[in-house]
Formats: sequence, structure tokens, C-alpha cells
Amino acid sequence: MAARLVKRCTCLLREATLLAPAVAPVGRLPLASMVARTLTFSATCPSSHFPDPLSGLVEKEQASAPYPGHRKVEQVIEKATQPEELLELLGGSRCLQENHAALVLIQLSRLLSDKPEDRASLVQDARFQQLLRLVDSQIGVVWHGTLVKLLRSLYALVLPAACKELRSVEQEVRWRLRKLKYQHLAFLAESSATHMQERGSPELLAELLLQLERRWTEIDDGRTAVALMAKAGHLSEPLMNRLEDKCLELVEHFGPDELRKVLVTLAAQNRRSVPLLRAISYHLVQKPFSLTKGTLLDLAYAYGKLGFHQTQVFQRLAADLLSHVPGLTSGEVARCAKSFALLKWLSPPLFEAFAQHVLDRADTVTMLHLCNVLLAFAHLNFRPEQEDKFFSLIHEKLGSELRSLNPTLQVDVVWSLCVLQQVQGEELQAVLHPELHTQFLGGGSPKDQSTFQKLLHINATAQLEHPEYMGPLLPPASAWAPQLPAHDGKVTPLQKELQGTLQGLLGSDSRGSFMVATQYGWVLDAEVLLDTDGQFLPLRDFLAPHLAPPSGTQPLPPGAKRLAFLRWEFPNFSRSRELLGRFALARRHVLAAGFLVVDVPYYEWLELKSEWQKGAYLKDKMRKAVAEELAK
Repeated sequence: MAARLVKRCTCLLREATLLAPAVAPVGRLPLASMVARTLTFSATCPSSHFPDPLSGLVEKEQASAPYPGHRKVEQVIEKATQPEELLELLGGSRCLQENHAALVLIQLSRLLSDKPEDRASLVQDARFQQLLRLVDSQIGVVWHGTLVKLLRSLYALVLPAACKELRSVEQEVRWRLRKLKYQHLAFLAESSATHMQERGSPELLAELLLQLERRWTEIDDGRTAVALMAKAGHLSEPLMNRLEDKCLELVEHFGPDELRKVLVTLAAQNRRSVPLLRAISYHLVQKPFSLTKGTLLDLAYAYGKLGFHQTQVFQRLAADLLSHVPGLTSGEVARCAKSFALLKWLSPPLFEAFAQHVLDRADTVTMLHLCNVLLAFAHLNFRPEQEDKFFSLIHEKLGSELRSLNPTLQVDVVWSLCVLQQVQGEELQAVLHPELHTQFLGGGSPKDQSTFQKLLHINATAQLEHPEYMGPLLPPASAWAPQLPAHDGKVTPLQKELQGTLQGLLGSDSRGSFMVATQYGWVLDAEVLLDTDGQFLPLRDFLAPHLAPPSGTQPLPPGAKRLAFLRWEFPNFSRSRELLGRFALARRHVLAAGFLVVDVPYYEWLELKSEWQKGAYLKDKMRKAVAEELAK
């Protein structure tokens, strides 16, 4: 520390001696003003090649050097277009003072930003090494603005991590952190945080993040808050919390691009900050922003990734995107369709435009993009008006490429066609062939188990909805039923109340079953058996071919009806209260298996206040199901 202090004083005295008037009397040297200038002013450097939003704030610090001689040197540095011109300054008549050596390094970094070969050879140049030593000797009087840019430039030049001069600059920055303006700190975080992580400077990075967090109230513009959130928020949880608070405070001044950046950053970090999301949604709806195509796509992605639902925002996004659909690429259409599928938001005009877009570009659309659009349609259970043309294109593309797809994607595509009731025998055979399904039978990962569940649904579609299908099929339930994952045990309020009410109606455990696992891959909330008089029958001894594995030996009495209770929770519906594709498929399969379905949607159950109302509701539902069956 003492050596460093002596070095600083020596530099200051040398500068003061050079700049003092020749007639200045002894003892009147203006050292105070010199110290203030050298330690507080920021230097100008050429426009940076780095696309950092905060670099402009650092550039505005000071427009020119206060001494004409220094300014001439800076102009030479600024106008240099080749590294050689800058390196020649070391041996020329000009004397590099104060920030000049640092400015030369910054300009070298800019000139070599896209020339990695030249950058590698530069580091070995003796003049470059001399320049580094010169900067190291003058580091104490380099102005703040130049210092932060110097560190960024040294990182960009990819100097060795053990480089003495690089470590010296890092140490100087670390000592000055408390003196730097917040814009300088933000600039460091945005431009150099990644390098600090990769180049082994954890102490500097930790102190930088700590200073940013402690001084967060100094943020007075949205650009700084948004840039920090994107570049450094993921490195510090307390800092990210402060930045969210600051964005919430400044959000009314944000433009559409800043709102987009905040949303995309939250989505990338999977941070569902509800107050901030509500504020952003409010301003998107209330302000007449002109949203570009890219902004609309990013907003749809962010809302979908975060699962945040705001009806008015979705209506605006769908309406604004509709006019842009003809100009979208196939990849953008697939991305947008997937985002709206995640939001469970079906806009028929927009999805019709997506289908037309695919038909118009049938020759150029890739198989991957086509699959993503198909999966989005299946998730929302959407079939376009031109479904014959659309699905003819799907089958034509799949005919030659289905078996070349990733096995998991093959299952997803065929499962989607099952949901939309458009699957063909060749596609069923492709995924039910033992060579494919044995990859997932007995798989321990959640992804493999989910894929095998879809294979069960595809198998059920072949058995229940395609009687002409000749095989192959999955092995008997006894081969795979023990490997199915057990029920997760999470009981929703609707499920608990439904079971309690049904138990009260049945009067005996033998007259009904709950959480019935079927060989079709679906779980029934409850199963009961009614005779011709509408009385409950015991289930235990009667043949049950739908179970996994099947059980019972006695055939059903003549006229007996099997009833399956299916509860539909809020997540099972799209925003228009239509069942999503997966649950529409489940209902179809249960009906095709010979059950009468008693639907119990959440929005009807919530209106029932007393136990008597709930019991009467279920009795009425059962009577209606039986009456509809008799009316057929």
C-alpha cells in the first residue's frame, strides 16, 4: 500500500511540474487542482464497438482534454484506423501522458474486435508489452471513465489471466469502486461481469455486485435498470430484487423496447415477479405503443414462458400479430404458435392465419417447424377450417420423414394427430412398433415416463377409435402396469370434496372406486355401476377389462351402466373454457371404452355451497348421463 501511494504521489508531482507556469513562485504549485482533476475527471475515448446501452452514458462525461497538447494526441488516437498507427506513438516525438496510453489500448481493442488472429499477434508484440507497462506505471492517474473502459478492453484483448498489468488494472478498479459513479459501476457490470466470471476475478465481481446493490437508489433512468437486470441480475438475488423494485418505480416512463427487455429478462431467469408483470401489462394495454413484429413475438414468448395471464394483453398481441403473419418466417410462426399454446390462449383468426401461412409455404416449411405448429394446434385442440388441406400436407410430409425424427418427437407428433382425430394407420404402426416403444418402456426419467404415457394414449386410440387397425400394439398391461409411476398424492380441494360427496351417496366402499388407473393411460376420479333401476351395484366381482391389468370374472348384469366421474380443474381448460387437447382426448377414450361420463367442471362445482347441493348436483348429473344414453 505504501509503495502504491508513493507511486501515485510521484506521478502527480511529475504532472504538476510539466504543467506549472515557468514563472510560478516556489510553494505556489497548484497541486490541489491537479489532484482533483486527475482523480475525478473522466476521459473521452473513441466510440466503442461494444453494443452496450450504458457506454453512451460513460461517453458523455467529458468532451475533451483541458490542455491543447493533450487534445492533439487524443485526436491522433481517435483517427487511427490501423493498430500500427497507434503503436508508432510509443516511439514518436509525442509524449503519452496520463490517459493516453490507456486510450491507445482502448482504441486497439476496438480496431481488433473482429480480428482474433491479429489480436493474438498483437499481444506478442514488444511495443504492446511496452504499452502495457506504461499503462501500469500511470494507472493511478487514469481517469475513472477511461479506467472502466480500459478494463473492458483488456478483457476483450484476451490477455492471459496471470498478466501482471491486467491484475494491476483490476486492483485499481477494486480500490476505486466506492468513488465511481453509478453509471461507471453499471457499465462495468454490463461489459465485464461475464469476463470476471470466466477469467477468475471473483473478488472484484463480488465487490462490484455489492456496490451495485447498496447504491441501487442512485439509479435514475430506466435504461440503467433494464441493462443491469439483463446483464447482472442473475448473478445476485438481492441485486435482482432491488432492480425489480426500481423497474416497478420507473415503469411508467418505459418505452416498448424497455418493457420488452424487462419481460424477456424475467422469462430468461424464470422470475415471476407478479407486481412488475401487472404494471407492465397495464402500460401495454393503456398506452398506444406501436409494437414491432419482433417486440410482439418477444412479448408472447415472455408471457408464455412465465405463465402470466392477462386477457387484454393477449387480445392486443393477437390482434397486432394478425397483420404481421404474412411477413413472418416459418420459424417465427412456429415460435408464436407455441407461445400462445403455453398461454392456453386460442385466437381463431390468428391460428387460421398460421394454418394458411403453412399452406402457402408448403414447399419450404421445414419438418421441425411443421411439427411445432401441429403440437400447438393439438395442445389447444384447434382444427383449422381448411383441415383437409392442412392435414393432407402433414401426412404427406410425415410419410417420408416421420421415422427420421427423434423418437420422442415421433411420439409427440403422432399423439397430436390422435388428439385432433387425424392419425392414420401407418403413423400408428411407426410409433407402436417394438423397436420404438421399448426405448421408453421402463424408463426412469420423468421425460421417458411422460412419453410412455403418450404411447398408452396412442395405443388406446388404435384400439378404441380405429377398429380396422391390425397392429402392432403395446404389450399387455401386465407387462408395464407395475412400472407406471404411482399417483403423486396431491389432492386438490375439488378432488377431496368430490370424493367425500360421492362416498356419502354410495353408502358403502364396495359400491365405488376412486382414482381408477386404466390401461388407456388415464385415471378416473371415480367409477360406479348402476343397474336398470338406477341403484348402485358392487364393483368388486364384475369384469373390468379397462383396468391395468384387467380384473374380475362375472359379466355385467343386463342393462347395467358403468359411470366414470371426471373432474376438470382450471388448468384443464383454455381461456375460453374449452377443454385442452389432452383432456378432450381423455374424455373421448373413456366414452369409447363404454363408460357414461359424468363431467364435474370446477366452475360449476364452485357455485355449490352446501353438501346437499353437491349431492343433488351429482345425482342430477348421473340421471342426465343415463338419459342421454337411453335417448340414443
